Amino acid sequence: MGTSNKYDIHQILFQYFGYKSFRPLQEDIIRSVLEGKDTLALLPTGGGKSLCYQVPAIAMEGLCLVVSPLIALMRDQVETLKGKGLESEAVFSGLSNYQIEKILDHAAYGSLKFLYLSPERLITSSFRDRLPFMKLNMIAVDEAHCISQWGYDFRPPYLRIAEIREFHPQTPIIALTATATKEVINDIQDKLLFKEKNVLSRSFDRPNLIYVVQNENNKARRLLKICNNLKGSGIVYVRNRRKTVEIAKFLVQNHYPAGVYHAGMNLAQRNNIQNRWMENRLRVMVATNAFGMGIDKPDVRFVVHMDIPDSPEAYFQEAGRAGRDGKLSYAILLYDEADITDINENFNNSWPSYGVIKNVYNALGNYYNLAIGSGKDISFDFDLNEFCKRFNFKSLPTFNALKIIEKEGYIALNDAFDSPSQLMFRLSGDEMYNFQVANKKFDGFIKIISRLYGGALYTTHQRINEEAIAKYLNIKTDQVIQLLTELDKLEVISYVPRKNKPQLIFVTERLDASQFYLSPENYQLRKNAAKKRLEAMIDYIKDENHCRSQILLSYFGEKTKVRCGACDYCIKHHLLDLDEKEYITIETELEKIIKDQPISLANVLKQLPSYLDEDKVMQVVDYLVENGKLLRDNYGMLSFRP
Repeated sequence: MGTSNKYDIHQILFQYFGYKSFRPLQEDIIRSVLEGKDTLALLPTGGGKSLCYQVPAIAMEGLCLVVSPLIALMRDQVETLKGKGLESEAVFSGLSNYQIEKILDHAAYGSLKFLYLSPERLITSSFRDRLPFMKLNMIAVDEAHCISQWGYDFRPPYLRIAEIREFHPQTPIIALTATATKEVINDIQDKLLFKEKNVLSRSFDRPNLIYVVQNENNKARRLLKICNNLKGSGIVYVRNRRKTVEIAKFLVQNHYPAGVYHAGMNLAQRNNIQNRWMENRLRVMVATNAFGMGIDKPDVRFVVHMDIPDSPEAYFQEAGRAGRDGKLSYAILLYDEADITDINENFNNSWPSYGVIKNVYNALGNYYNLAIGSGKDISFDFDLNEFCKRFNFKSLPTFNALKIIEKEGYIALNDAFDSPSQLMFRLSGDEMYNFQVANKKFDGFIKIISRLYGGALYTTHQRINEEAIAKYLNIKTDQVIQLLTELDKLEVISYVPRKNKPQLIFVTERLDASQFYLSPENYQLRKNAAKKRLEAMIDYIKDENHCRSQILLSYFGEKTKVRCGACDYCIKHHLLDLDEKEYITIETELEKIIKDQPISLANVLKQLPSYLDEDKVMQVVDYLVENGKLLRDNYGMLSFRP
């Protein structure tokens, strides 16, 4: 492992990323990694986690290995890093074997700087064979909560990450996550074999984000009021696809431009609607939880949940997409009593019987015509509706069965992403010339491709457009695809057709029905952990005796006596009777503290004399704000009017 610093980290930050200073805690995390320490970085959504491994990786000699389950994010980051002149590649389901071999060779024997891997790739022989030859300067584990069975998105391949350490015992690990309880924090460090405990975390507190829970019989009417009272763009989360369409249509009818986003839409539709929202041509995005990962829109002013999320982790992550610019924003959850019944019923449906799970697994093998013992590491296009139709399965229990099969480590499922067609010549220039001489059928076709895409085809995969080639040759696109496929089978070229469907990869070879095993202990453990998270979410909603922010902070192991002063609980409990003497005493003390420059409410409360009642202080603050004597800016900072 090379740990010599090539550049000052501030120079790297500015030169490669254009920032003049680090965000809170980023520099501490980076220096911890540069000192060779195993480091768990706990940063809230939008806190700049990727810089915490990218900056030190550039500062050190060698290769940074990044493990992430988020393919869209991997691909975006690789393109961004390449644009900065940093050699970067990603290996994930959907690439051809030839592409994967070339990338891994480059990582082991070339000058690659960043290698992104999906977790199921860690256990493949093609990766393990080259691992000892990779000059790793660090191992970055993104979405690190996935390693814990106590976490809300457990993935078995993550448990194999620690095996890498046998080959590179001196290489530090940096694990990154936005949401983790104390139990999960400890589990991450244990499972990754940290040499010593080392957690660097930012507070989960979002002082600019106001949490509101409302028991509401007419949610649609309440949503209109929210859209009317709050300016700026918003996200409305619902549980199913049908509701996204209904609510978006309702908003449009009431003159609020809204779009729909869910996993059932094709990629072009999703990209189009997302871009329109990002560019503020649509004000509101109505979506399932398929929307939001990797979306960095800083000016989202409100996130409304029309259905109850499955866990505080999911809620915190989704609500946290509001107010990333630090300005005042709202996270509003609307519910009625029927929702409590519905989510408990939904939970029970999320854990199908062993028989259902086994039938779905066997059907997968038949669906792809896989022989027993075959299929390992192979990626397939997957359409859930088509699969269910073929075998007369119901979609919801089938989907839940697939997620459980995935969590047992048999398969991996990836959402749809747009991967353009790619082409590379496998033969050298002389070998290609000889092939063309001996195969006149392909001669003209290869010449045209060479002319269109140049000599780079001999060194790396290039994006191609079959329609453009067909137009140039004045033949049908199907004929172009057929010629490319033939050349690929002859191993003259490496041709990877465009992929824009969800991918399913067999992490292990297909097993006979008698060999398929679902651990009852693991199944029950995960079910119990999921039930515990759901109960915590329901407790958050039903709790009428605590500040919303305090409840969430407590769930993530962060205790605070300071209330947010702005959530529905705090507002309700500010309406207390004060006599004139109490009011004057509190106002006088506030004037002493809030004088030269704006200050947060939390800091005001810390500096007040202990004999003052906190509820009454916040009532006075609200009264002064409402009457214009005290100003509260977009960042929640307080100052007296000059």
